[in-house]
Amino acid sequence: MGFGSEVLDQLRSTKEVRIHTGMAFDKSAIIWVVVADNDVFIRSVRGPKGRWYKTASADGQATLEVGDRRIPVRVTAATDDASIERASREFLAKYSPSPYAPMIVRPEVLETTLRLEPL
Repeated sequence: MGFGSEVLDQLRSTKEVRIHTGMAFDKSAIIWVVVADNDVFIRSVRGPKGRWYKTASADGQATLEVGDRRIPVRVTAATDDASIERASREFLAKYSPSPYAPMIVRPEVLETTLRLEPL
């Protein structure tokens, strides 16, 4: 079961979301999120060194804060080339006006592509 259409639309239109990971729910990081078809992806701009990335990868779960919604999610690595490429295309399409967009598609951060599914 995936995200409902209302949540997918909100994720498509929202530029930044907060991600809460691990036990420190009072701490969060602001990240970018994309929807490719109906698959939701996030990626660490800091690569594998990103704190939220390390915690979410280890736990396999996180909570997204999107507007006034809190969405618990299952986090899995997107390891297939097709998913990573689809996510990269969406990151560039959605965030191309930002001068930081090229940073999210650098080769050294591609391995941090994560797929989200609702819990």
